[in-house]
Amino acid sequence: MTMDRDQVLRTAASLLTRKATATMDEVARAAGIGRATLHRHFAGRDALIKALEALGLQELETALDGAGIDEGPADEALRRLVARVEPSAGLLAFLVTENQLFEGEVNEGWDRIDARFSALFRRGQEEGHFRIDLSPAWLTEALYGLIGAGAWAIHDGRVAAKDFQYMIVELLLGGARRSVDT
Repeated sequence: MTMDRDQVLRTAASLLTRKATATMDEVARAAGIGRATLHRHFAGRDALIKALEALGLQELETALDGAGIDEGPADEALRRLVARVEPSAGLLAFLVTENQLFEGEVNEGWDRIDARFSALFRRGQEEGHFRIDLSPAWLTEALYGLIGAGAWAIHDGRVAAKDFQYMIVELLLGGARRSVDT
């Protein structure tokens, strides 16, 4: 049986964003392949997660590029970025949680993504849009957390999918926006 690796990864991402504890058997079933076939391509869960991480990083790079984060005011660039990240929000939520298993390992892809997000927040601080008492690194982590929380809330039916961008950006900017008194 021929296996479309990209399709298997997307199926695994879809399953694991809904059920983070899914087994390799469940991933294989969801992808319509046998467990042995899955294991020939991904030696185990760690290998599958690493491949999903590469897919997630690629999707984040695409979102960053497509959002034009260096164009216009930083707060508007943030809105565009969140809209571009939305299709990958569930995968991002899963990876941020699952990534803790690989703590201590340096991943240049995450470092590159983190640097791009942080640069956007730093620019917003320099433009006077964002609070300067919160580090760009913290704002980046907060954004990851909000994206993940938004993905889970939508998945669980607690909030409407149409509100994803609004919920995240307004909550983040409401806390990150520099007040006149500061």
